[in-house]
Amino acid sequence: MLVNENNNELAWPELVNKLVMFSVFQSVTSISLLFNLCFCLNPKNLDSSSITGEWSSAGATWYGSPDGYGSDGGACGYGNAVGQAPFSSMITAIGPSLYNNGKECGACYKVKCTSNPACSGKSVRVVITDYCPGGVCASDSAHFDLSGTAFGALAVSGEEGKLRDAGVLEVKYSRVTCEYPGKKIAFHVDQGSNPYYFAVVVEYEDGEGDLSGIDLKEEGSGSGEWRALQQSWGATWKLDAGGELHPPLSIRLTNGGGHKIVAKNVIPEGWQAGKSYRSIVNY
Repeated sequence: MLVNENNNELAWPELVNKLVMFSVFQSVTSISLLFNLCFCLNPKNLDSSSITGEWSSAGATWYGSPDGYGSDGGACGYGNAVGQAPFSSMITAIGPSLYNNGKECGACYKVKCTSNPACSGKSVRVVITDYCPGGVCASDSAHFDLSGTAFGALAVSGEEGKLRDAGVLEVKYSRVTCEYPGKKIAFHVDQGSNPYYFAVVVEYEDGEGDLSGIDLKEEGSGSGEWRALQQSWGATWKLDAGGELHPPLSIRLTNGGGHKIVAKNVIPEGWQAGKSYRSIVNY
């Protein structure tokens, strides 16, 4: 028996009405929770068309010193950051088929090998920081010219030297999201920048890692206008301002999947060429 707040037995019409109201409340609550869940998803956890989880075949070689990081930054312009955390020398130069005129700088891949007895079969994660334009890099359908450190990481422990002596190695690769725990996106201002010309390298983007566009806003001018930067070379983007820039400068990034993020006032008044400025955002 059901009773109301006065401890009286509920009549059938009143009982039916309360049951209907309770059912509607439950449905609305469930829909609300689902709506909130959907809009709290972080875009970097969503697969893009380029991150499928599928494995493809490629050739692999290595360059630089056996335990090194290839070269200082290479074609992407990351400088000696490639030898430091979070890159930690786990980097690669890439052939023309994947380099995409530098737009793939910063993209992350997993690579593994099983074709040689010295291969461990375990995958390692590497970041594109350089370009390998000729030779087998150009003739292979896809090619990874890995740092000595990254190439050695494909080997069974103690067999790194044997694997490095194997020549061109057949490997499998898969595009993956980039993950830099605890890191925020950093902006390294190019040494050639000045109040009328601004160039920047973007580092440590989580998620897809690559960029399809960068825009800049002069917060000091009060115009509210976003101005598009042009890709200069590798991971360096530039703006010929046509007049003196008015910092602080906000920077808006668009990654390969179309997701946008804004680093507000990340380049301060009094900024200096050659310095890096860390934001408080990441994908």
